[in-house]
Amino acid sequence: MTHHPLFGLALATFGALMLTPDALLMRLSGMGGYQMVGWRGLLMGSVMLAFWGLVSRHRARDLAILGSGFGLGIVACQYVNATLFSLAIALAPVSVVLFAVATVPVFAALLAWLIIGEPTRAATWVTIAAVLSGIALAVFGGDEAGVALDRRALWGALAGLGVALMLALNFVILRARPELPIALVIGLGAVLAGLTGVMVTGPAMMMQGAVWAIAICGILILPVSFFTLSLASRHTHASNVSLLLLLETVLGPLWVWLGTGEAPTPRMLAGGAIVVVSLAIYLWRTGRRVMPA
Repeated sequence: MTHHPLFGLALATFGALMLTPDALLMRLSGMGGYQMVGWRGLLMGSVMLAFWGLVSRHRARDLAILGSGFGLGIVACQYVNATLFSLAIALAPVSVVLFAVATVPVFAALLAWLIIGEPTRAATWVTIAAVLSGIALAVFGGDEAGVALDRRALWGALAGLGVALMLALNFVILRARPELPIALVIGLGAVLAGLTGVMVTGPAMMMQGAVWAIAICGILILPVSFFTLSLASRHTHASNVSLLLLLETVLGPLWVWLGTGEAPTPRMLAGGAIVVVSLAIYLWRTGRRVMPA
């Protein structure tokens, strides 16, 4: 089936925007790292697996594909991504983690070239540079801008880079292997991460904090956004999906401002404007160009 060149970009935009309140809800939950891993992983994974069970018409084939190297690769990517992001947010200054995660498009472009030989257009590299510049201005323009990069922050930044690498690899594999059942492989990885989080935290400690906030993440935001972003990677370049995912990095602090009263600084607003304008120009140029799906 042939789709309009903007179809994959529209899917990715929706998925990225859906993900933007995630940081606010994580903050409102008041939970520790592995506690968030437990709730987010189990809830998201359960929704994804239930969705797969309801809509899949080839369950035996899907399970066989799950055992392939690429299927297990996606499971591992989701497990590591789900674990590292919650730990990083709990451990390090948010600005450090967000800037590290913002390297997703760089990893995606390099992995797509290495794994499937997919070229990355010059316009994409220019947009990556502009977006990263805007994000650097936005995330280091808040109250945490002067925080020294101590050992905890350093480990948080490394965890954020790990999240970026796993997300990029996830997008590239799904584009290279369209037969992979998205809901099954991502759901299983999330459930495994969730079980790990519960075991580390302990069942008795799991009810501490605002469970409702983390439940919204796990039941609605994460399943919808990750499924949509993963599906988008089959209809447009992985680097395009990664670029749009960066909207969370800029819009996330705005959600925090609306929910907690923590106002963004002028530098954060300026950085966000750079990102939005850069992406708008890139999408406009892409819409005028016929791209292969």
